[in-house]
Amino acid sequence: MVGERSSHVTPLSVARSLRLLGEQVSTWRKLNRLTAAQVAERAGISRDTLRAIEQGTGTASTENLFRVLRTLGIMEAVVRASDPYETDVGRLRMDEILPKRVRR
Repeated sequence: MVGERSSHVTPLSVARSLRLLGEQVSTWRKLNRLTAAQVAERAGISRDTLRAIEQGTGTASTENLFRVLRTLGIMEAVVRASDPYETDVGRLRMDEILPKRVRR
């Protein structure tokens, strides 16, 4: 049904990546000499939400994750890292797959 979340099992690789990203967010926070309370306040989220992100539980919304990344000064780098045009495959295939109006 629309709007209902089906029960699911998180793939192991996804769970590992969530944990790793959470650890990295925590490390960035500490490198910036910020407390969890400071980051949560600046990001406009609760400390529980920040804890969920840092523990990699997968329960925080994407928006809240990006609020934290912005607070830590790494949001743009994370977005840039997902740009397909920054990869060899993306650059080679962009003429094959995308219509001209979608290209940059």
